[in-house]
Amino acid sequence: QVQLVESGGGLVQAGGSLRLSCAASGRTISNLRMGWFRQAPGKEREFVASVSWPTGRTNYADSVKGRFTVSRDNAKNMIYLQMNNLKPEDTAVYYCAAGPRLGQYDSWGQGTQVTVSS
Repeated sequence: QVQLVESGGGLVQAGGSLRLSCAASGRTISNLRMGWFRQAPGKEREFVASVSWPTGRTNYADSVKGRFTVSRDNAKNMIYLQMNNLKPEDTAVYYCAAGPRLGQYDSWGQGTQVTVSS
């Protein structure tokens, strides 16, 4: 099992930037697909971004393309989500996730709150 802990959330103004971090422990994430999800108030959890292995291919939800960037640092066993040009609709709890293959995420963090004010 891999344990995941998110950090970096907070309150920002619309148009601002924020970087989320996800620290993994228990095993290396170098051969795992890593992803970010979010859950806004009153809504279901939704996919935000992912980075695969071994190609490192990234994928993004249409709502965040061009604004968010997911990256991984295998040496530090961490992944990041750089969020630029934030909008109030980005307000949500953001979760880090890991899994062995596409569509399968079996490890989840506890989430970090991101609030974007108008």
